[in-house]
Amino acid sequence: MIQVGTFLNVVDNSGAKEVCCIRVLGGYRRRYASIGDVIVVSVKQLRKKRRLFSKVKKGEVCKALIVRTKTGLKYSSSDCLQFTTNSVVLLSRQNKLIGTRIFGSLPKQLRYTQYMRVISLSAGLVS
Repeated sequence: MIQVGTFLNVVDNSGAKEVCCIRVLGGYRRRYASIGDVIVVSVKQLRKKRRLFSKVKKGEVCKALIVRTKTGLKYSSSDCLQFTTNSVVLLSRQNKLIGTRIFGSLPKQLRYTQYMRVISLSAGLVS
């Protein structure tokens, strides 16, 4: 579960390394977001090698799609899927991907959202 003030890793090649959640979208007084939800983030740290030609700048506010959480996904078959980090993919104001590559595998639950392009750019799916 992601809430306001949570620091998250960025797993695309947009140039950002770490972001902070400043708003959870999707309802009045909504507190928590999980995998597949869109949040508003502020860029806190950039990647060292991509600082000069980064697609985002430090302090910039943009949207992000949550792709991994430390809190487990519970399935009806009593399975639980957990990741070691909270991770996001950055989106533009028109909900298009900023980066062109996504690092690591993603959960299969993202297949049922409107962001199929995220799945096609990822390394693989985890059920």
